[in-house]
Amino acid sequence: MSIYKSLFKQTAIYGLATVLPRMFSFILVPLYTNPKVLNVQEYGEVSVIFSWMVLLNVLLAYGMETAFFRFYHSDTSKKTVIGTATVSIFWTTLLFLIVSLLFRNTLAELTNIEVEYITYTIWILVLDALVIIPFSKLRVYQKPMTYALVKVGNVAVNLSLNIFFLLYLPQIAIDHPDGFMASLYIENFQIGYIFVANIIASLITLLVLLPNYLHIQWYFDFKLWKKMMNYALPILVAGIAFAINETFDRILLDYLLPQNIAKIDIGAYSACYKLALFMTLFATAFRLGVEPFFFSHANNEDAPKTYAMITHYFIIFGSVILLAVIVFADLLKVLIIRDESYWEAMKVVPLIILANFFLGIYHNLSVWYKLTDKTKMGAYISIVGAIITLALNFLLISKFSYVGSAIATIAAYGSMMVLSYYLGNRYYPIPYDLKKIGSYLGISTLFSVVYFYGFRENYAIGIGLLILFVYFVFRNEKGTILQLLKKTT
Repeated sequence: MSIYKSLFKQTAIYGLATVLPRMFSFILVPLYTNPKVLNVQEYGEVSVIFSWMVLLNVLLAYGMETAFFRFYHSDTSKKTVIGTATVSIFWTTLLFLIVSLLFRNTLAELTNIEVEYITYTIWILVLDALVIIPFSKLRVYQKPMTYALVKVGNVAVNLSLNIFFLLYLPQIAIDHPDGFMASLYIENFQIGYIFVANIIASLITLLVLLPNYLHIQWYFDFKLWKKMMNYALPILVAGIAFAINETFDRILLDYLLPQNIAKIDIGAYSACYKLALFMTLFATAFRLGVEPFFFSHANNEDAPKTYAMITHYFIIFGSVILLAVIVFADLLKVLIIRDESYWEAMKVVPLIILANFFLGIYHNLSVWYKLTDKTKMGAYISIVGAIITLALNFLLISKFSYVGSAIATIAAYGSMMVLSYYLGNRYYPIPYDLKKIGSYLGISTLFSVVYFYGFRENYAIGIGLLILFVYFVFRNEKGTILQLLKKTT
């Protein structure tokens, strides 16, 4: 029991370190969408740059983090694994820094991003890549509190600097024009300040973790590196596919739409997309909590039934969240997206939230390929999703702009969900109650669509549908709910 208790404790801490930064980044949305800070076009430009960063972060890591975990626990010398992984990431990152700085003007032309922002992005990517192995070492050394403090500290510094640079510094410069702080203020430099804040936060994180570079053997084992790379390459491919599914639609919008409207549409779409974070946080927290449970119960005779029950309740809670967020979406937009010029993209919110729900279901269904060591199947499924994302974006963006991107997202994640279920039923059958979970998902989706596109902002109808759905769930799950209540009293 002590092993499971320790595992649960570490999972909770790592989960907190993953969820809290997302919550902090969510706080930045009202700041960035404040018309006194950024306009829609500027927010669109920031969104495109961040989308490129997601993809480039995957490329700079090239699966080495996962390979490090795999080989650290093998028969190979742990010091050799640490040294080889560190040297590999260090030199590839340094090579990236040199090449990208030399060709930054070319990169600016290809991506339609200002050279100044390209330079900032390069430094952020480099600083973040250099802490990949130090963070991995904290995990294998079982130091979850240190890991969480550094992760959360990074985001807290970034958030604080964003607020200072974008809100307080301009006012300080006006009130005290001859002071030192006023010398830090640059007019019309809001986008630059966002990236400067990121650079400072990433640099502080590297400095905190710098002892990891000073206290290792800088030894490189080429044979070991080749094995690690063979293991890492499929993970790299899966990571690229995931990055395409997650953020590449913003890049394609910038590429395929006329330049006079591209950044405006991207800004509105990106801001309204953030309302899906409620679903994303739920799915992420749930996955971090249950993944260790999946593996710890893999040898139990009733494991498939247990997995089916876990997914059953994930879909119940997710269906309630889906309907609740959509019913109150127009209240949430006022709190989160301060500028009305972004609200035109609210029409895609139900599609995006449902798409992220599909992704959460997919992660729950993916237990089969993790337990059967068929992790390559997960990469193949992600590649299918990426192909659908790219194909539909190319087909639909020119006609429907970001609505086409939203359709592509829901089609990609929906296909991944269905494909994972179909293959899982073949390799590791799990007795899901399709009739029940299908009814919860179907009714929640139907109520969401009917309300949002037929009775939007009519809260009497919206709340009524939400209460009706919760009652439907309670009636179907009454026996289990009452049994749980008896156990807790």
